[in-house]
Parts: sequence; C-alpha cells; structure tokens
Amino acid sequence: MSTVVEGFGGAIVGPDDEGYDVVSRTVLVGGSPEYVLQPVSVDDAQKAVRFAAATGLALSVRGGGHAFAGFGTNDGGVVIDLSKLAAVEVIDKERHLVRIGGGATWGQVATALAPHGLAISSGDTRSVGVGGLTLSGCIGWKVRKYGLALDSLVAVDVVTAAGDVVRASADDNPELFWAIRGGGGNLGIVTAFEFAAHPTTDVYFGKVVFPASEIGDVLQGWADYLRTAPEELTSIASFANPFLGGPDAPLEIEVAYDGDDADLAAQAIDPIRRLGTVLADDVTLRPYADVLVDGVVPPPGIQLVTRSAFVDKDSVAEVLRILAETGSKQGSPIIAIRSLGGATARVAADATAYAHRQAELMIILTTIGPPPVVAAARPALQGIWDQLSPHVTGAYANFLSEAADVDVAAVYPAATYERLAAVKREYDTGNLFASNHNVRPAA
Repeated sequence: MSTVVEGFGGAIVGPDDEGYDVVSRTVLVGGSPEYVLQPVSVDDAQKAVRFAAATGLALSVRGGGHAFAGFGTNDGGVVIDLSKLAAVEVIDKERHLVRIGGGATWGQVATALAPHGLAISSGDTRSVGVGGLTLSGCIGWKVRKYGLALDSLVAVDVVTAAGDVVRASADDNPELFWAIRGGGGNLGIVTAFEFAAHPTTDVYFGKVVFPASEIGDVLQGWADYLRTAPEELTSIASFANPFLGGPDAPLEIEVAYDGDDADLAAQAIDPIRRLGTVLADDVTLRPYADVLVDGVVPPPGIQLVTRSAFVDKDSVAEVLRILAETGSKQGSPIIAIRSLGGATARVAADATAYAHRQAELMIILTTIGPPPVVAAARPALQGIWDQLSPHVTGAYANFLSEAADVDVAAVYPAATYERLAAVKREYDTGNLFASNHNVRPAA
C-alpha cells in the first residue's frame, strides 16, 4: 500500500497486509482501521496528516498505545503510528537538554539517558509512550521532587491539522506551548519533545506490605506523613487486588526515594514502615531505569475500566475512609492512591493546561475482567463514585477509560477548557484531532 500516499517513506499497512493484526490494535483495545501509516520522518508525518484530512476518515494518533480509552486505533479510519519516530538524543550536555521522538517510550528514554547520569520524571511503565503521557501530565516516580514530566518540557515540534510544522516553547508560539502541556492530543502530532533532564543517582525503590486488617489506619498515617515527608520521597498505595485476594489482599505501599544515601533514605522511608505490621519489605538501591516496570498486556477478551479523581487536603481523611471500606468488600475494584504535592503544587494552576495542581492525592479505581464481568460491576463502581463525588474533584486523563463530555469536563476545568478551545480553533478548526478527551474548537 506504499503508493497510497505519494512520497511516503514509511510503511502503510492495510487489512490485507502482513502484520495488520498487530498494528491495527492498541495494547488494550482492538480496532480495524483502513490504513495504518508509520512515518519515519517529520515529512512523513506531515504527509500522513494531510492524507488523513483529505480522506475525511476518522484519525487516530498512536504513541505507545496504552490509552485506556483506545484512542490509538479506530474502525474504518486512519491511524498514524509514531513508533518509528523514537530517537533519544542529548542535545546540550551542559543544560541537560534531551530531544525525544514523539513515538518513543519511557523505557527507551530511561535506558538512553542512564549512561549520561540523567533522568526525567516520567511514568512508571517502560512501554508507555512519552507523547500520550506527557501531553496529559505524566505523574511518575519523581513527581514530588521534579513535578510532572510536562513541567520539564522546554519545547515541542508539532505537526498541525494543516500539515505544517510549528515549534512551540516559552518564546515561540507560547499559547500553543501552554495548551500542549496538558491538552492531550488535541492540538496536533508532536514529532519531537525537548526536555530539561536532571542529573540522577540510583534510587531506593520497593514495596512495604501491610496486612489487609490494618489498611484503614495505615492509609491515614501514610497520607498524614506525606505532607511533611522529604520531596525526594514519592509513594503509591494499592489494595483490593483480586489477583492477590480481593478484600484479603494486603496493602502495598510502593516507595521511591530519589537519592542513593542510605541514611537519608531510611529517614524518609522508616516512618512508613512504622505505620503497621510489615509483612514484606523489598526496598533496595536500584538504577532509576530499573524502577520502570514492563507493561502488562491483558489476554484476549479481558477489558479494563478505570476512573480517576483528585483529592484536596480537606477531603483526604474521608476519601481514605470510603476507599478502605470499599476495599474490604467482595467485588471491589483495584484501588490505587498516588501521592502528589511538592514540586507539582508549586506551579500555578493556570500555568499549563494541566490544572489540578493543589491536589494532595490522586485516586484510581480499576475493574478488570471479561466484558460481562465488567458490565456487571459497573453499577457497584458507580455507587462507589457516588459516595466519593462530594469529596473529590476532576480527573486525570491518563487514567480514564471514558471520554464523554462529563469526563472531558472533569479533566479540564471550565476556564482551562475555554482557553484550550480558543487555541484549538487556531490550530485545528475542523477538529481533525478528535480521538482524545476532545476539546472542540471555539465557535
């Protein structure tokens, strides 16, 4: 199918071509697109966008392909798969500037930067794409010390709906740069990101595990401690995992201490260890690149439904009480709670299109199973959210499997949405880039 787009240097895969079964789907969702274009250059990406616009078919853009909502594929449309644009290059050693292709994964980035002693506060899964995660925030293992990944972003190269290449930074097209940082895939295809990385050492990382019977008390103590914990410490608490016993599953508190000093790490982590009965503790000094885990690909026929929300300081105690009670019941979703604050909260809410800066925690509820099981669990899941809704705000796009208007409104507060819609009107008047938590162009 290479002649479908004149001068296209990459591969174009259709339903009758070898390899279609692999490239037609994302990690979590199947699809049946008419064309999958894999550009190998920026010029290819421009041609691909112009081709998609000319066909009038639905367009999906795929980085790592991990979006819970399956944004990276469609039925009968065009998919632009950026996986061949994955170069990682240190372009300024003194300023630690790193240029990363729009199709790179965080595992590729961590591996490439390790020999330079550099890192970027990124996601926690190797196979997750830099693009999708960064454009909606990117909450990772260094978030309390260095903020979101998008907070380290210096510049981007964007292919717009017109097929033009536009550079955006604080000095070049600053309003587009504001919108890119949190606006998801709404503004175009980012073919290259430029980040300011930071010097890194090995980090202390691992799990401290507590019995299910102590979840309520340990969670409250954990959240209280994190308010005053060193910003080098980032942590995630998770429980009610059906694969570990459901309501009897232990509470797993993962910790990442950004530093290699054993005494300082112990001072930071020991207050968590003292919160309850420690069943297991595998915290060790590890290279930062080894902290990222391999992504889990669910077996065929298994579906994931995930929802997220943010918790401000005044609501923490009540939200944790509800979640602890929820996790103690059969059929509970998997519950994960991520610590925020620190560097993330020092950025003004309107400085980027990611607006949820003052939240102390982010909660994530995930239901997994065959479609009938997931469907049967939806009423109970909604009941949990009905309990939580008076005490939580917003949603994090990267942990959200739905994309209805109510979900978009949760991701983008009204003032953020209005400003994004104005930028969208300038760069994508026809809403070509609509396969996302979509912001419609302002009228």
